[in-house]
Amino acid sequence: MSEGLFITLEGIDGAGKSTHLDWLADWFRRRGRTVRLTREPGGTPLGEQLRALLLHEQMNPDTEALLMFAARSEHLARVIRPALEAGDVVISDRFTDASFAYQCGGRGLAEDQLAILEDWVHGDLQPHLTLLFDVPDDVARQRRESARAPDRFESEQAAFHDRVRTVYLRRAERFPARIKRIEGHGSIEQVRARLTPHLEACLDGPA
Repeated sequence: MSEGLFITLEGIDGAGKSTHLDWLADWFRRRGRTVRLTREPGGTPLGEQLRALLLHEQMNPDTEALLMFAARSEHLARVIRPALEAGDVVISDRFTDASFAYQCGGRGLAEDQLAILEDWVHGDLQPHLTLLFDVPDDVARQRRESARAPDRFESEQAAFHDRVRTVYLRRAERFPARIKRIEGHGSIEQVRARLTPHLEACLDGPA
């Protein structure tokens, strides 16, 4: 049985990561892998209910972080871990890097608080590959402004998104073997050409 692969997509709102989810899944399927596409917050019936609250209801930042990890715990137990154990490729639109970026960078929570939750909820389990989509601030802002029904994260001020992006980039520097920054500006074909070498390296595994 093939080894399971856990791949996550990250980036500020407007970075364009969601555009490539189906393409990524098809890339692995063409190579004979079973793929499970999922997202955070969400991914399970309970997680989707929590997602609706998190995206649309005002709440204390601590509550927000705790609900994010509650949804993640359910997601791991019911979707991610079983799929990895079956040898599938799990591709998730966001994971714990997003919590550090949004709840620590955006909301100002202490990183050591979230590190405790991270250790409790998934311990040593980390993505094999994280694709961090990054675009210039003005590009992301234009994309957010064109959203039909922006959620409460998308509706935040530019300073919030700047802080989120700063933490994302800092984590990419801290975990370079796992987190690969992808220039998200340009044509879809150009972006996918930047993705492919990282996917091939992930599929091949360590030399």
